[in-house]
Amino acid sequence: MTPLDYAALLRERRPDVAVLGDFLLDGWWTGSIDRIAREAPAPVVDLQEHRYAPGGAANAAMNAAALGARVQAVGAIGADDAGVRLRTMLRDAGIDVRRLRLVDGMRTTTKVRVAAAGQVMVRLDEVDHEELPAEAARQLARDAVESVATADAQLICDYGSAALGSALIDAVAHGRRPPVRIVDAHDPRRWAPTRPDVVTPNAAETEAILGIPLGSGSERARRVTRRASQLLSATGAAAAVVTLDRSGTLLLPAGGRPHRTYAHPLPEKQASGAGDVFSAALAVARGAGVPLEAATDLAQQAADVAVRKPGTCVCTLDELTDWLGRPAESALGVEELADRLDAHRRAGHRIVFTNGCFDVLHRGHTTYLRQAKRLGDVLVVAVNSDDSVQRLKGPDRPVNRDRDRADVLAELSCVDYVTVFAEDTPRALIRRLRPDVYAKGGDYSPEMLPETPDVRAVGGEVVILDYVADHSTTQIIGRIRSTAEGSDGAGGGSAQDPAAREGSARDDGARDDAGRDEPERAGAVHGQSPRGVAAG
Repeated sequence: MTPLDYAALLRERRPDVAVLGDFLLDGWWTGSIDRIAREAPAPVVDLQEHRYAPGGAANAAMNAAALGARVQAVGAIGADDAGVRLRTMLRDAGIDVRRLRLVDGMRTTTKVRVAAAGQVMVRLDEVDHEELPAEAARQLARDAVESVATADAQLICDYGSAALGSALIDAVAHGRRPPVRIVDAHDPRRWAPTRPDVVTPNAAETEAILGIPLGSGSERARRVTRRASQLLSATGAAAAVVTLDRSGTLLLPAGGRPHRTYAHPLPEKQASGAGDVFSAALAVARGAGVPLEAATDLAQQAADVAVRKPGTCVCTLDELTDWLGRPAESALGVEELADRLDAHRRAGHRIVFTNGCFDVLHRGHTTYLRQAKRLGDVLVVAVNSDDSVQRLKGPDRPVNRDRDRADVLAELSCVDYVTVFAEDTPRALIRRLRPDVYAKGGDYSPEMLPETPDVRAVGGEVVILDYVADHSTTQIIGRIRSTAEGSDGAGGGSAQDPAAREGSARDDGARDDAGRDEPERAGAVHGQSPRGVAAG
């Protein structure tokens, strides 16, 4: 089934999801700044708008409902203005709030962000650190157990408040077990007695559990993977999904293979609650019967949708469906590409790498790329950036921008991944991606190529492919220019300019000694590995 099929399954099955946890109210106060306070070196924000939205477990409940689930809210909030406002918002969204109790004397947790000029200046938190009154705590424990009687999934959202105490955890652990239990907690070790099906710690929470720094970049995923059994043992979970912010997530199932998802980040926006979106979507998908790996992918897509909107994140099922049906994304990032190639290596796939300008794609290119693909299972094409092409080809090139060139290449069935690189040669990229084969077109020998030592250093081999005669980007550009000049009366349409004549002997990449940047090659369709474009 495709991701769109799974999204349709959510709409069809509408699972029952019980959300237990810390319900809070998010505030967004926005205004402008044009002066500094006289009494202190602080900006003065002239407030122009006050907005409120459900946060924490309440945001998770809103997202579960927006994704088509029938949702019960299970928790305790204050019988104050904030609590009444929050409960009303949830009820108006179609959420069952009968087990979201208003407790006299309790303050509803409120987090207000003050923003101006697109920047959050300060966050104001109002938190009740007192434990629940005894009777309210007993009622919450009863509600937690009773709410799963008809639930397809239970989502527990624990952000460290005093309301979710040890007595509640004990009641959940010894009560009726739902088909799926997902724990999204600052310290999921507290919930180990409940034997979660999935826990979803972020990178910082995972560091605390494992007692080690995870580092940065792709190193984080590698370090967590090596300690997967320790993480699962500490949390009592059958699987963990470690959320790695802009790097996506890492699924670690007990006895299974790790699985990565990749986020599609945007420039910074005033958004919060992406983790709530992810855990809610995961709970809804698992409650609807979506397999764990596919459910993790779907949850990542929902988070990608939500963070594109300012404020507290919510993703609707219609928005998710539209997102899944969009044209393929064409920017992965080199680190993501390297991680995906690592997964191919583990699967025993042979990785082929080639590079070039590919400024005006023609039959020489496609023939060459098909030949390259036959050398392995996965074909990676590295495209010179615009600045790199200009250095190699001159001020009139490229004709097409690097992202456009990458998009066109990504549509070729023989090409699995595309990356854009800024250097004149791909030597650093070869060392990072570690291909099994470096394919090059033309009448070179491996010893003539500056990339050969790098390829051999990572254990790869250099393969020289046949040069495709009479197909040159330079020739094509020359003919286009001659035709345009002829139509304007400036010259004959059949004339070939000097650059084109030179290109017939030295093509843009297959035989270009200025940088070996546009090989004339192609690859036959081989395998059905994921395709994407990376911008490096």
